[in-house]
Amino acid sequence: MDKLGSLFAFVRTAQLRSFVAAGRQIGISSSAVGKSVAKLEQQLGVRLLQRNTRNVRLTEEGRQFYERCKPLLDELEEAEAMLTHSMQAPRGRLRVSLPTNGYKFLVPVLGEFRRRYPEVELDLDFNDQMVDVIEGGFDAVIRSGDMPDSRLRARRLGPFCFMLCASPDYLARRGEPRAPADLEAHECIHFRFANSGKLQEWSLRLEPGENPPHLPAALVCNNSEAAVQAAVHGLGIVYSVDFLVRDHLASDRLRRVLPGFETQRGQFWALWPAHKHVSPKLRVFLDFVDEHLFVHKPLA
Repeated sequence: MDKLGSLFAFVRTAQLRSFVAAGRQIGISSSAVGKSVAKLEQQLGVRLLQRNTRNVRLTEEGRQFYERCKPLLDELEEAEAMLTHSMQAPRGRLRVSLPTNGYKFLVPVLGEFRRRYPEVELDLDFNDQMVDVIEGGFDAVIRSGDMPDSRLRARRLGPFCFMLCASPDYLARRGEPRAPADLEAHECIHFRFANSGKLQEWSLRLEPGENPPHLPAALVCNNSEAAVQAAVHGLGIVYSVDFLVRDHLASDRLRRVLPGFETQRGQFWALWPAHKHVSPKLRVFLDFVDEHLFVHKPLA
């Protein structure tokens, strides 16, 4: 710990070019700073600083040592700050971007979150675009898929899967498909991505040499909840994520079609700027999301 104190004294002196200024920032006398740095130089057997009556400057060896020490001490200070923040009550404005269909599973439980953390002010942006977390001024975003941005830290939240569903009325009228090829004779409800204009592919398990079925487009829409509602009202078979159809399956408004033939899986992530630690308000929000929104395993 004595050596750690000497390292802090050296780094602050190198930054401020002054024993007096370093002592003022650390909270000790300038003479104590000078003695601490001198002791470190003696231990290392090398001069780190050149002194004169006005200021101090780094030697070449001191510059190399400073460049290695500063990131390590910055990490230590961030860890201390993170621990201090973790002991504080969550409060303040929290700006989070979520997928458009996030309202489906978030809004019903927001009352519970507000009761637990009344001092957290939520500013929620429901958007399917890949927003820039840093430039957009978000505390965090929740998205699915691959997250290659090295400027961001990530926390795995929960998995989801896609499935085929139709209403009991539709299946009574049109019959139930037994294989993917049977979908060619059915009404299919498609989702169109608003940003690309492309239809979402239906990822299905096929036999070796079997061609993907041609899926008729009975209805196309760019809102996934609307597509599910169309299936509930008997307009056809929909390919949707499990958390949007879970309640409809439980109440028998929808039934699974071709269970076990769907192969697409996904993962939700929470992302925030890499240079920031998780504040108390963000930590409790992510814990709450993990607890309430993704407690169920995929239905597949």
